Amino acid sequence: MKNYGEYLKILNTELVPAMGCTEPIAIAYCASLLKDVLKGAPEKIQVLVSRNIIKNVKSVIVPNTNKCYGIETAVAIGVIGGQSHLELEVLSKINDEDIEKMNDYLAVTPITVSPTDNEHTLYIEIIGVRGENEARAVISDSHTNVSLIELNGKVILENKVFATQVPDLDKSVLSVSGIIEFADCARLEDISPIVSRQINYNMAIAKEGIENDYGANVGKTILKYGQGVAPYCKALAAAASDARMNGCELPVIINSGSGNQGITCSVPVIAYAEKNGIDNETLYRALVLSNLITIHVKNSIGKLSAFCGVVIAGAAAGCGIAYLEGGKEDEISHTLVNALAIISGTVCDGAKSSCAAKIASSVEAGILGYFMFKEGNQFLCGEGIVKKGVENTIKAIGELARVGMCETDKEIVHIMVEKND
Repeated sequence: MKNYGEYLKILNTELVPAMGCTEPIAIAYCASLLKDVLKGAPEKIQVLVSRNIIKNVKSVIVPNTNKCYGIETAVAIGVIGGQSHLELEVLSKINDEDIEKMNDYLAVTPITVSPTDNEHTLYIEIIGVRGENEARAVISDSHTNVSLIELNGKVILENKVFATQVPDLDKSVLSVSGIIEFADCARLEDISPIVSRQINYNMAIAKEGIENDYGANVGKTILKYGQGVAPYCKALAAAASDARMNGCELPVIINSGSGNQGITCSVPVIAYAEKNGIDNETLYRALVLSNLITIHVKNSIGKLSAFCGVVIAGAAAGCGIAYLEGGKEDEISHTLVNALAIISGTVCDGAKSSCAAKIASSVEAGILGYFMFKEGNQFLCGEGIVKKGVENTIKAIGELARVGMCETDKEIVHIMVEKND
């Protein structure tokens, strides 16, 4: 296969572990970098963030903080106990003493948070003062891309790309036909370490969500009232998000910078294979396909937007299930188009408990998209945003999210932050 190396590099780069919702974790990571530069906790902090960061941090629990919320919490815990070398697992070593120190720090330290408008939909800038020193750390475009660190106005690091980012990553090589070819021909020794880790991590948090009380318990509710394979797939995916959005400290393997997307494109496929006795090799290849389709479609949208990313991942999960059933390009392409046509209007109004319900709906749309095509039914070009050919439909989805939903995004944040009635 011509682009085999590029496809494998994309998988290795995008499927990495993270503990907690990636936006507050990115803030904690940025704050920990600031602490490192200042060689201690700042006495005063200013935070400038893009709208989508505000949206995705406001209502989600920051892990290892005793169920605390918000940007200020993420900053404080990153400063007090964050370990920057762990990147998206920056808070994994927090202990009870750190949490107590965090509360004390929040009580006495001025932390101001302001939105900022620039060309970056993902932007975090933290400025801190400690004694006579002032430092600034900036993360932009992706959750671990440290674009600037300054100390007393002097640049000490610029455009640093850490281990979880590859500077020459070219996602334009992706296509649905190419993804199917790669899933079919990939060497097991190349893909099994990547997807087996995803199976272990993401199913562990799904089990945690089913067995314990988190948030609105969407997964447990589906499991109680739904019978059959499809409800089981939905329940486990939703339960993983129940746990992740509500303080569970288990890590997940993310996709396109999102834990919920990583959960949604993997857990239903794993659950479907489990219920149907499908062998590991076929499951691994189906997960490769589902993950890469998520990355491909999400790349047309951008990291953060008003378009709910789990919609893409749910559609991709439907494609993974089609692959498990022996589906080829025709079945997989039509599954994707059908699923996107069903649920592509779902908006992202931030990370919170209801993400689990959106995941369940997205997985249902993905599975329905596949079952529709099995029965000889499909949505056709000209019906809504459906275009002729799967790649043209993906392009249309991208334009809808990037261009058409910009004002929607602004209004969502306005409603969330400024309209309190």
